[in-house]
Amino acid sequence: MTIAPPAGTITLAGKTVSRLGFGTMRLTGPGIWGDPADRATAFSVLRQAVHAYGITHIDTADAYGPHTVEHLIHDALHPYPEHVLIATKVGLARPAPDTWVPHGHPVYLRACVEGSLRRLGVDRLELCYLHRIDPDVPVADQIGTLQALKDEGKIGHIGLSKVTPEQIRTVTNDTTVAAVQNVLNMSGDRHDPALELCRDLSIPYVPYRPLDAGALARQGHIDAALNWLLRLGDHVAPIPSTSSPEHLRQLVTVVTGARL
Repeated sequence: MTIAPPAGTITLAGKTVSRLGFGTMRLTGPGIWGDPADRATAFSVLRQAVHAYGITHIDTADAYGPHTVEHLIHDALHPYPEHVLIATKVGLARPAPDTWVPHGHPVYLRACVEGSLRRLGVDRLELCYLHRIDPDVPVADQIGTLQALKDEGKIGHIGLSKVTPEQIRTVTNDTTVAAVQNVLNMSGDRHDPALELCRDLSIPYVPYRPLDAGALARQGHIDAALNWLLRLGDHVAPIPSTSSPEHLRQLVTVVTGARL
């Protein structure tokens, strides 16, 4: 049985995927550190997202755990269905729980990509984001490293995360940017000038923290929050995150209008 993609489709990194994606940051322990309390539930959430609800855009990062979620994705979903896009991010070091440090040295970025390839069990990262631009390393060196890995066939498409319009323009002068991932939600982060720039440049815009770290869900605003984002443009593809099967069902229900 073919499952209709939640919220329709978008072309991302050369694949037609569901506009409603799934962010996997919450599939860890407290502080986005270590294993989840219940690995079986984490497996169930991942499998339901893909096989029961038709979500074909799964977003992760080597920093989640660190490394925890990439292992979970592999164990739950590998071998990946051809129509599913597994996107990951590199360039944030994790010295402690709830601590995130940009680390854009070329040697570190290359090591991150090689590690993600092994953990996910793939020969190529179809979409690899620079998780943060490191202010202490020339941008050209950071993007140049990812471009070199792309030329080697280890990265399919390059994305940017938490970037300004100026940074997007700088990178797109020399490199094709497949997606931009910035925080955007109808609560405390309602405005991002990169949203319109991405529309003008035909770059998919992937809002992370679309429910304001769960605050909008706790207030009963899941429907309003996700549909507000989807109405901002056809180039918008939100990636809400959850560790709860029931919450996942709610996320899909509000964008499809179907009882699941």
